[in-house]
Amino acid sequence: MKKPWYTIKAAAAKEKKTAEIMIYDEIGESYWGDGVTAKQFVKDLQALGVLDLITLRINSPGGNVFDAFAIYNALVRNPARVETEIDGMALSAASIVALAGEDVRMASNAMFMVHNPYGIVMGDASAMRKSAEMLDKMRDNLADVYLTKTQKTVEQVHGWMDAESWFTAEEAEAEGFVDHVTESYALAARFDLSRFQRVPQSVLALRHARDHYQPQLLRLQQVAAQHRRRSA
Repeated sequence: MKKPWYTIKAAAAKEKKTAEIMIYDEIGESYWGDGVTAKQFVKDLQALGVLDLITLRINSPGGNVFDAFAIYNALVRNPARVETEIDGMALSAASIVALAGEDVRMASNAMFMVHNPYGIVMGDASAMRKSAEMLDKMRDNLADVYLTKTQKTVEQVHGWMDAESWFTAEEAEAEGFVDHVTESYALAARFDLSRFQRVPQSVLALRHARDHYQPQLLRLQQVAAQHRRRSA
């Protein structure tokens, strides 16, 4: 059974109909066939009918760029107001989805990252050249979204992408990727970031600390649960 990488919940308020979308994993179908394609995502979104407000919550290392664009376009076309909350990570393709929001908010301890698209190809020199041309076109599409949001120059945006640039919430706000910085969140999701080349030491240190203390935290939670059962 394929594992979904998102959840969509509808809520009927007194004056308006709202929905919350949580993207808390890799975007799209993986090489091994896990996950759900953007086609299913869009189908689930359409099933909710006419909405007034969509809250898009993101904690994702990225994923399939074509799925990301399909989701981005579906959200931009939706007549509802879309508001984005970056709760943890909006990396790679997830940064595109995040910018579908008319208002983009980012937790103070979250990270935002942009880079050039990757690709794997097997074949002769002609196949390699075609793949490189496709990656260039894909880069231009990604850059267009960043340009629209930040109003920076093409040279500036391409420079960020060439360097695999990581932004804290304050930096992302200063450069125009996000509109507001909000309070921090404590998130348990852990992602494999080994495919990225310039992961900040602060991010690696945080992951190491969490891995180191997680067994102790789990033990404390178990002890607390046992104590509650005895007291009941």
